[in-house]
Amino acid sequence: MLRMKSLTQHLWFEIPGRRGFENITGTVSELVAKSGVREGIVLVNAMHITASVFINDDEPGLHRDFERWLERLAPHAPTSAYDHNRTGEDNADAHLKRQVMGREVVVAITGGQLDLGPWEQIFYGEFDGGRRKRVLVKVLGE
Repeated sequence: MLRMKSLTQHLWFEIPGRRGFENITGTVSELVAKSGVREGIVLVNAMHITASVFINDDEPGLHRDFERWLERLAPHAPTSAYDHNRTGEDNADAHLKRQVMGREVVVAITGGQLDLGPWEQIFYGEFDGGRRKRVLVKVLGE
C-alpha cells in the first residue's frame, strides 16, 4: 500500500519594480524532488491579491507583450479612475491584472517530475511590487 506524501513550502519575493515576472519552474521542480512524490500534483498559489502565478512560455518578447497588454487593459494611471484607490491605495490596476493572469496553477507530477508541455514554465507575476510577498507550493501524492 502506498502512503500519501506532502510537502508545504513558502517562496518569498520582493520585486523592486512595480511589475515583473520571475520564472520559478526550477524552484518548484526542486521542491517536487525534495517531497519524494512520484505521482501526484503540485499547487503553486500566489498568496497576495496583487500577484499571480501562471504558466506560459519563457520568452522575453512575450513578457513585454504581457506588460503592454495588461497596461492597456488596466492602466495604472490615472489612479483617480479607480474607486478602490479612494481607500488611500494606488494599486487598483494591480488587483485587476492579477484577476486576468490568475491566482494559481496545478501541475501533474509524473515519475517524480513536473509534467509540463514542451514550452511551459511556471511564473510568479508581480503587479504591485516593492514589498515582500509569498507563494505557497503544496506537493501531494505518492
